[in-house]
Amino acid sequence: MKDTRADLFSNELLDMNSRPLADRCRPTDLSTFYGQTHLLAADKPLRLVIESGNLHSMLFWGPPGTGKTTLARMIANNCRAQFLSVSAVLSGVKEIRAAVEQAQQAKGEGRQTVLFVDEVHRFNKSQQDAFLPYVEDGTFIFIGATTENPSFELNNALLSRSRVYVLKQLAVDELVTILERGLNDTEVGLGSTGLIVSSQQLEKLAFAADGDARRALNFLDILASLAQAEQNGSCSTDDALVNEVIKGGVRRFDKGGEAFYDQISALHKSVRGSAVDAALYWLARMLDGGCEPLYIARRVVRMASEDIGNADPRALAIALDAWETIERLGSPEGELALAQAVGYLAIAPKSNAIYKAFNKVMAEVKQSNSLEVPLHLRNAPTALMDDLDYGKGYRYAHDEPEGYAAGEQYFPDGMEPQQYYQPVHRGLEDKIAAKLERLRQQDRDYLNDKGNESS
Repeated sequence: MKDTRADLFSNELLDMNSRPLADRCRPTDLSTFYGQTHLLAADKPLRLVIESGNLHSMLFWGPPGTGKTTLARMIANNCRAQFLSVSAVLSGVKEIRAAVEQAQQAKGEGRQTVLFVDEVHRFNKSQQDAFLPYVEDGTFIFIGATTENPSFELNNALLSRSRVYVLKQLAVDELVTILERGLNDTEVGLGSTGLIVSSQQLEKLAFAADGDARRALNFLDILASLAQAEQNGSCSTDDALVNEVIKGGVRRFDKGGEAFYDQISALHKSVRGSAVDAALYWLARMLDGGCEPLYIARRVVRMASEDIGNADPRALAIALDAWETIERLGSPEGELALAQAVGYLAIAPKSNAIYKAFNKVMAEVKQSNSLEVPLHLRNAPTALMDDLDYGKGYRYAHDEPEGYAAGEQYFPDGMEPQQYYQPVHRGLEDKIAAKLERLRQQDRDYLNDKGNESS
């Protein structure tokens, strides 16, 4: 009779070697899980959940390669629960129903089920609602993973039934530790290959992985496949080969996701805070990540009006010039004009006085009635309009002393004159503030004189 034990053992080895290194090195318990100490250190919330086995529905929110799937598997294993995985990218109603049926069967047998939904934010609202009855009746413990902000992407009903755990990108030293295990472990790693990688090279791989453990292990896997075998049985590598493996890597940037809005917010706030170097950094990060330069140009124009305004009106012109340059030259030639505009806006004097005034006016207009234009401010292009006193009593400002019709009323009849615009005492607005005060004093003097004449 044929001995099948050797075949089984060989098949296991073949299966292990055919799997990507990142999958083979996936931690199965907390002793080999690195990072997320804010959740997994002693007495931290998620650690207590895993050790106690008292599970609740939860959401893991964090960047790629930070351990979301691994943690879900560890939780299920620790609680001896059935682990079912559904990908919102590949699955639909059919797969959800199949998972529910398996969970119901396990529940009937007295077993608990953990249903892991990867990229849960890709399910639409009705698909997310489909989980609610089974979360409520305990058919399964729901664990969702998302790279996007749950506040925007998930139903409130699902959010209210799940605790959100925020996972952070891994630090370089944490990634180096993960790479060392992948390199030296003889069971799941590359320990039996004889691959030699220096600590400096491991650190370079870790840095290029940009906080993503999967990416770091994929780099190491590729490096091992490219390394040339030496006569002594070891695999040599060098800096040139490492550089070739990591070449072309880009920083994390999702054109429609959380990282996108976080970075444009950081750019805007850096400009507002007059932090020119930080503003240029975030500009470079967005361009490096593939952001459309014309989008940035539009936002820079907005910054010029919102945060600089009349403190330096040249800022708006420079921002518009940068936009036109990008349209004419494209990328990368036009990117320098964007950097010039961002730098100028960052160091320019700041004022949001017009921004605040305009918001206040808009809010007041929306809450008020349709007040009519006073007769003296209306044009009279026809005889009928002239007979109806359109334009009667209007004082032409250019004919007034100093070109200003002191005391003239420009607001609707019955509405008290307002002072929405309050210039700041920075840049050109300091002079604007002084001029407005001078004009208002002329208004007061005119009205006082007119009052004295009538009395």
